[in-house]
Amino acid sequence: MVNQKIACIILLIISTIAILACLFINFKDWIVYTVAIIGIPLWVLSFGLLTMAKPRAEDEEERVKEPFTGY
Repeated sequence: MVNQKIACIILLIISTIAILACLFINFKDWIVYTVAIIGIPLWVLSFGLLTMAKPRAEDEEERVKEPFTGY
């Protein structure tokens, strides 16, 4: 779980830097399209995984017993 959290943080930072670089630096079109196709979904995925990993205070004990009860 710790490795996944570290990987998500690194991917979030890299994709944020790539998105901001494309906004402020005049790159070629194909670079901007590549960042838009890969970087934005990667940012959303890593941000979502980081926010889902934090349990609420009242759910913390239940999550230890049964880690995933979604749907």
